[in-house]
Amino acid sequence: MRTHTGERPHACTTCGMAFKQSGDLTKHIRIHSGDRPYACTTCGKAFSQCNDLLRHMRNHTGDSTYSCTICGKTSADASNLKTHMRLHTGDKPFSCTTCGKAFSQPSNLKTHIRLHTGDRPFACTTCGKTFSDSSNLARHMRNHTVSRPYTCTTCSKTFFRADNLRTHVRIHTGDRPFACTTCDKNFTRGDSMARHKCRGNVSRSPSRKTSRIRARDFVSRNMSRVKLAGGRLSPPK
Repeated sequence: MRTHTGERPHACTTCGMAFKQSGDLTKHIRIHSGDRPYACTTCGKAFSQCNDLLRHMRNHTGDSTYSCTICGKTSADASNLKTHMRLHTGDKPFSCTTCGKAFSQPSNLKTHIRLHTGDRPFACTTCGKTFSDSSNLARHMRNHTVSRPYTCTTCSKTFFRADNLRTHVRIHTGDRPFACTTCDKNFTRGDSMARHKCRGNVSRSPSRKTSRIRARDFVSRNMSRVKLAGGRLSPPK
């Protein structure tokens, strides 16, 4: 009957969103808590919804009926393939009405809008810290659980975040994807390249030792003028 009446008696105490069924509220609450109870037994990736796990499992079983005509990547879900195709086409149909920034996925736009509204609906149940993105909350929760789910297959070092593991792996592979456009020096990390000051671009000021030598030579060559000026003649900078 609630389909006809529109009644939604089950409300989220965090954001106020209401649902017709209590089961739908239970699923929704996982967005705030970061709970992902459905884990893939093959790769360990976890999901908040059972259906998401089932779709993911098809990537391991080979049951991927949708294929990208450009790169050949397969997907078990038509909507995922549609999203993937935008990587090739560059299509970004979802635009922010505040700043105009465009996105390829509606979920990314929804997260971006929170930068303007200041909305942080995902709260840590341990310390109360809030986040605008559920993935940031999930990463934060590992600080409390000491979970390091990302492991280097070469040296077995573990990490909180996947991007930290990717950066670490470059130590083993020697990959340096960030290059200085002036001197062609390469770096494993983007922030290392940002801190890099190429000598071709930066004018070097004389060292303290060089300045002292220049001052001493100047005084020795102009001793008589220094005496006449009462010792107040300053050497050039």
